[in-house]
Amino acid sequence: MKSARLEEFRQVAYKYLGRAKDATFELTDAILLTRNIYCLADLSLSPVFRRKWSSIYVSEAGRS
Repeated sequence: MKSARLEEFRQVAYKYLGRAKDATFELTDAILLTRNIYCLADLSLSPVFRRKWSSIYVSEAGRS
C-alpha cells in the first residue's frame, strides 16, 4: 500500500515539474538519497543521478 501511494505521489509531482523534467526528477532523488552533499557536483556521484553534473545547472538555466 505504501509503495502505491509513493508511486502516485511521484507521478503527480512529475507533472508539475517544468522543463527538463527527467533531470530535475533525478536530481530530487539524488538529494533525498545522498547523505553528505557539499556542492551540486557531488550529486552527480549518486547512483540515481545518471546524467552528467552539468545538467544540474542546465535544468535551472532554462527557467530564467
